[in-house]
Amino acid sequence: MRQLMTTRRPLGWLLSSLLFAFFLVSCGKQQTLQGIFSQPRTPHEAYARKLRQSGLDQTALGRDWLAAAERALQDSLVVTLPFRETGIFRADAAFAASYRYAVREGEKINITLTVEPATADVRVFVDAFELDPSSNSPRPLASADTAARSFSYVAEDSRQHLLRVQPELLRPGRFTIRIQRDPSLAFPVQGKSDAAAGSFWGADRDNGARRHEGIDIFAAKGTPVVAAAPGMISRVGDTPRGGLVVWLSDTRGQHLYYAHLSKQLVQPGQLVKIGDTLGLVGNTGNARTTPPHLHFGIYRGGRGAVDPYPFVRRADKEPAAPRTPAERLGQWVRLTAARTALQPAPIAQKKQPAALPKNAPLLVVGATADWLRVQAPNGRLGYVPAKAVSAEALRREALPATADLLSHPAPTAAPLDTLPAKARVAVLGEWSGYQLVRNAAGRVGWLRLG
Repeated sequence: MRQLMTTRRPLGWLLSSLLFAFFLVSCGKQQTLQGIFSQPRTPHEAYARKLRQSGLDQTALGRDWLAAAERALQDSLVVTLPFRETGIFRADAAFAASYRYAVREGEKINITLTVEPATADVRVFVDAFELDPSSNSPRPLASADTAARSFSYVAEDSRQHLLRVQPELLRPGRFTIRIQRDPSLAFPVQGKSDAAAGSFWGADRDNGARRHEGIDIFAAKGTPVVAAAPGMISRVGDTPRGGLVVWLSDTRGQHLYYAHLSKQLVQPGQLVKIGDTLGLVGNTGNARTTPPHLHFGIYRGGRGAVDPYPFVRRADKEPAAPRTPAERLGQWVRLTAARTALQPAPIAQKKQPAALPKNAPLLVVGATADWLRVQAPNGRLGYVPAKAVSAEALRREALPATADLLSHPAPTAAPLDTLPAKARVAVLGEWSGYQLVRNAAGRVGWLRLG
């Protein structure tokens, strides 16, 4: 035995050495073993790695790009699905938009990005994340870039998700993002939709002794009940509660339960595809005193019964297009009301955030149906109603003396230009002792008041 162990040890050592040498040769002199086992998982990660490898992360714009990517994961705006927004990329500033939305287990989420003009040479990274409910830390779900600007995924849990949209450096353009939901399963009763569901998950049963673990879909007796997913028939039986039942194990490991059938038309072990008839609607079992219907349930490994409604609900309608002209994107507007709140979501909130003053200038960076996504002079992002702003200048005036045109409304801001006395400017808004102006040449910047 001792001799056998001695002969095996050099062989194992030799194989390990050869494998190690293979890695070093095939990956090149500059790549380490750490690099081998930590390859980028997404196009965004690959691009960020290239920035670091080229040293661009040491430049101001490179640092801003990486910081914008991280900030988007921590400070997202909240939207309700279905959602559509048009926004802009600016070449002179690092940019990342992020949207937070709630999903339900079983919903299929469709993400679509379009860039205008369609021929624009810009690479855009789109990444979906699931947020951990205890820490809000993001877990990657799905990604796309220029090669495929649309993708779908199925929500495995009812949680908050986050979508980040970020272009590569120095690429201007305009984009439209759509986030919509589809059912992840086909509807289980032929010719019906979720409008036929009349009893839902969690309803009382047996005078409150138990809860309804499915949905009831009402249809005429004899209506075909069909496979909502491809899979294999795992069980066909007759039970006191469910009556004539069929169990379908789908290709995702879910168990679909069809109960109260008047007739079963499949056998255990039979393979089926979406739309194949499994049986006919009835009212067998404990449904003998009710109108004919299908009790449809879903059971998932390790979880038991789950609410089937999100799995079969009808697809979202196309979200409304922005009513604000696309030319308004990238322009400054000012608030016209006395006090307007900068909202975290494009909906009216019961609890109003701190309001902005009248004539506060806001940079328009996105537009939904009736709202504008804007950036305040202090960098805060949020939404305001499109009807609450004006693109018209507040006033026009001649400067009483020479003044520096500043990049930001702050004492430490860098001067962009020096405007001579009596130069005429259009005042676009006012903010904290400064006014935003546009000179005769069309350049926009800040002047100190007084």
